[in-house]
Amino acid sequence: MRHIIFGESHGPAIGVTLEGAPSGVALDWDFIRAEMARRAPGGSAMSTARKEADEVQILSGVFEGKTTGTPLCAVISNTDTRSGDYAQLKALPRPGHADYSGGVRYGGHNDYRGGGHFSGRLTAPLVFAGAVAKLILRERGVAVAAAVSNVAGIPDPTPEQMEQAVLAAKADGDSVGGCIRCTVTGLPAGLGSPDFGCNVEGLFAQYLYAVPAVKAVAFGAGFGFAALRGSQANDPFYMEGETVRTRTNRSGGVNGGITNGMPVEFEVCIRPTPSISLEQDTVDLERGCDARLSIHGRHDPCIVPRAVVVIEAAAALASCALLDL
Repeated sequence: MRHIIFGESHGPAIGVTLEGAPSGVALDWDFIRAEMARRAPGGSAMSTARKEADEVQILSGVFEGKTTGTPLCAVISNTDTRSGDYAQLKALPRPGHADYSGGVRYGGHNDYRGGGHFSGRLTAPLVFAGAVAKLILRERGVAVAAAVSNVAGIPDPTPEQMEQAVLAAKADGDSVGGCIRCTVTGLPAGLGSPDFGCNVEGLFAQYLYAVPAVKAVAFGAGFGFAALRGSQANDPFYMEGETVRTRTNRSGGVNGGITNGMPVEFEVCIRPTPSISLEQDTVDLERGCDARLSIHGRHDPCIVPRAVVVIEAAAALASCALLDL
């Protein structure tokens, strides 16, 4: 199953086409709408004030409530855009954003409004695709779950700590980042390969790094391995009936690029939102000189809480690819 996300933040609509989805999968719309609501903007003071219903319209690939097996195309209308807020970004690229690199890549023909195709807005169709992937995985006993593991340097923050840190940054015209830890359960041992083509960690990383703002991915103990001895880092084996298990899971369920039957666990780092109102150094691409930029408009001071379901979606799609679904 392959997916292609299309659209721009301030275009008429965004969407996704799933090619190769199995036929006969019943679309649980209560579940899909709940997944979309987890990512939807405008839910709290910690998110952007942009309000979008994120109602999904199916154009093809579904008949009588089930997937047909032909390309599944879904669109989501953009209804609350303020393109005037982004007029200056045509000449003044945001530091940390893809305004400059995207402009170079597409010869200046990219839609810069709201970040265009590089906007976090494009994670809405990704969440829909991930919801479909979760329904496919559910039939095979595979589940994906994630949670915030760090915000603004605070490990495992309480909602109150998270809100305080985010709103403090917002009051300063700034933003904060954080981490999300995700677990995939139910994957059997023996999936993947040590090579480039289907290395489990490489496959998941490819899907995860396609999520805007993801800047690091670590499996199991991740960078913590640097402080461990082998005796501490290894996961001892034991028998659980006729099944081989490990007493710890510091390797994140992967050895040699292949699943070992334990949950696949990883953590991603989400960078602070580049769009901040604090004045920053940039360049004026039209005049060819240094410049200063203060960004206006509606932006998340922290995207980490809304990104949890997005990371789950990427992991679900990667799991489908790993299972060759």
